[in-house]
Amino acid sequence: MNSGSRPGSFTMLGRMARTELRLASREPLVLSFVFAFPVVLVLILGGVFGEGDTAFEGAIPSDYYAAAYVAVATGAIGLIMLPTQIASYRERGVLRRFRAAGVAGWMFPTAISIVSLVMTAVAAVLVVATAAVSYGVPGVEFPAKTVLYGGLGAVAFVSFGTLLGWLMPSARSAQGIGLTLFIPSFLLGGGGPPPEVLSSTMATVARWLPLTHVLRALQEPWLDIGDGDDHAIVLVGLFVVCTSGWVFLSRRSVDA
Repeated sequence: MNSGSRPGSFTMLGRMARTELRLASREPLVLSFVFAFPVVLVLILGGVFGEGDTAFEGAIPSDYYAAAYVAVATGAIGLIMLPTQIASYRERGVLRRFRAAGVAGWMFPTAISIVSLVMTAVAAVLVVATAAVSYGVPGVEFPAKTVLYGGLGAVAFVSFGTLLGWLMPSARSAQGIGLTLFIPSFLLGGGGPPPEVLSSTMATVARWLPLTHVLRALQEPWLDIGDGDDHAIVLVGLFVVCTSGWVFLSRRSVDA
């Protein structure tokens, strides 16, 4: 009986994921911050600094920002897209209607996570392709670790964004909080001025921003400016805490 129900569940999951992907791809804010914003910033910042600039830990500035803005796209999904979408569904009672229709509780979080990871991959390809055409593709020094830690950062931030969506009371508040968090996160986390020119206060703030660890975990093994291991440990902790949080909140809302 279980084996007979599995195809139906996975078929429904596929349909839900395709629907969520279509809805997300129609949102101007999502298209702007997930796809257009990182590409434009790579073009601008990659050409502002010369190759001899010493503020990039020995990396070529265009390479530094190409790696950074792959992570910034991940941040846009976790801080802007996901919280707004989930809070909107909760606010409009969509998730209650899913439950009333007999949709399994794991299905929507799984579908939205799949969509988020697909969009992260597409955004990463766009950023790298833009860098390739403009400045050349940064050489990947440690490919396996770069892919592993990049994937870990994406999964952790999807969970982070899901938790924010469950915590926010409305779509408008989620969007406002998300944008408020996103702007300083990408500026201080490595997507704006290079870390070596930040003041001590700003550097301290940057170390507490989750997006900093996503960016550094990807960037360090990619460009051989560190091993990224300590940042990966932080991301594992972020994933565990955030996943536990949104699972608890979602179950409590079901019980209520």
